[in-house]
Amino acid sequence: MSFSPHHRGMLLCALSAVAFGAMAVFAKEAYASGMTVVTLLSLRFLLAAAAFWAIAAARGARLPDRRTIVSGLALGAVGYAAQGGCYFGALTRLDAGLTSLLTYIYPILVFAGAFALGREQATSRRVGALGLATAGTVLVLAGGSVGAIDGLGVALALGCAVVYAAYILMSDRMVGSVDPFVLAGLITTGAAVSMTTVGAASGSLSFGFDPSGWLWVLALAWGSTVLGIAAFLSGMRAVGPATASIVSTVEPAVTVGLAMALYGESLGPSQIAGGVLVLGAVVVLQLRPAGSVDADAAADHAPAVAPARALAHEPA
Repeated sequence: MSFSPHHRGMLLCALSAVAFGAMAVFAKEAYASGMTVVTLLSLRFLLAAAAFWAIAAARGARLPDRRTIVSGLALGAVGYAAQGGCYFGALTRLDAGLTSLLTYIYPILVFAGAFALGREQATSRRVGALGLATAGTVLVLAGGSVGAIDGLGVALALGCAVVYAAYILMSDRMVGSVDPFVLAGLITTGAAVSMTTVGAASGSLSFGFDPSGWLWVLALAWGSTVLGIAAFLSGMRAVGPATASIVSTVEPAVTVGLAMALYGESLGPSQIAGGVLVLGAVVVLQLRPAGSVDADAAADHAPAVAPARALAHEPA
């Protein structure tokens, strides 16, 4: 059975969503082996950076100018490291599915921030999407009697979404058309240096975990990070950024499904309805109105469009 380039692109975007969706499960298993959050993040970023630089070298990619190198390292050291710390910290206090749903409001926050900065126009469709996401988040939290709701965990998950949105908005202005794997290498290198320094200074960097922890951190670094990003970039080249973003909305569903199957986690009816509204809002944001220029028509240029967003698997 042969697949067209478009179908292969869709499958690659779906593979990326599955890889990212499994990230919470890999983290939970790593914690069970005795690994700390800081140790997990340090190893994840170190291993991912090594893989990205190897891919960039194999592609013959060149380093950008000094300003862009510094910007990429700073994005990783501050933005990406903070986002990772909030997300993986939330996973120690909340169910995986709930964490995933709360953090997935970040595309809506990107629009809200871009509108506040004058970079986006407020249309009825976009305002409606913002309303859907807000209502969905309220429903997810209101149904907390079914799942474990921890105040600090919720704050960390929502903080992750806010930091991620700010990271994307800053990256649009800080970096240009850089090879995405070079940029991924810069950002993960910056994050690795940041997290390792914090861990060494605080004494929270510890390698006394069970040997099985190495399997989970490898799965997290090379499966949920390198494979997820590489598959998304390849799929986006074939189908375009808008379609790629819509396909990627299955990511929280993957996390919820795996958490239910492996840990017996469950969401209440209102939480499920809220999750549907949040994901629906993301899809609505990506839809192109009739008569507009289809962003997917420029699929050949997709990897060069805001490569930091490709790293954040939220390209447009």
